[in-house]
Amino acid sequence: MSAWRQAGLNYINYSQIAAKVVRQALKQDLRAEAMKRDEVNVKFTQWKDGKPTTENM
Repeated sequence: MSAWRQAGLNYINYSQIAAKVVRQALKQDLRAEAMKRDEVNVKFTQWKDGKPTTENM
């Protein structure tokens, strides 16, 4: 089993944390450019019985 799964994370959370750590490790001039890409555009939809539910996370 993956370490991120054992820690109770899903892949989206794991990849967000990893990206944040990499951005923080960059040199100052490169970090400013990378922080512009820090914005997250993910939408979650709950599905039940093959149809999306009206509740969104």
